[in-house]
Amino acid sequence: MLDMIVDRCSTMCLLACLIYFYPSYILFFQFSMIVDIASHWLHLHSSVLSGKSSHKFIDLKANRFLKLYYTNRIILFLMCAGNELFYTTLYINHFYTGPKVFGFGLWSIVICLTAPIAFLKMLISLIQLHAACVNMASVDELERSQNKAD
Repeated sequence: MLDMIVDRCSTMCLLACLIYFYPSYILFFQFSMIVDIASHWLHLHSSVLSGKSSHKFIDLKANRFLKLYYTNRIILFLMCAGNELFYTTLYINHFYTGPKVFGFGLWSIVICLTAPIAFLKMLISLIQLHAACVNMASVDELERSQNKAD
């Protein structure tokens, strides 16, 4: 859990800098922050309440995108690394566009290549948020039925 908190906090700091550097994209960066924090926190919380030993253990009947995301370590790594590379490269690009490659700055090219990964990662986080909300509703329903039985 500590690694998740450190990841979330460092990403929030980076996104806060990007809001300052790219003010016309403030809503995108704020939405990224909200989705990232909410989806991870609620997913972790629902996992704990469901008695799972790790938030990475998912129900095999769960959403197929989340199943693929959490069971394929290569995809998980590429999505996380690509997402962080996108935001980090936006930060670097603010100061230096990099050497020219085919007439474009290297960092601009990396941003264009990693942007689809960042958007896909955000979509996966939204799916994760939805699944966690459904799981929390199930936990709440079970607790209410147990309280009525007592």
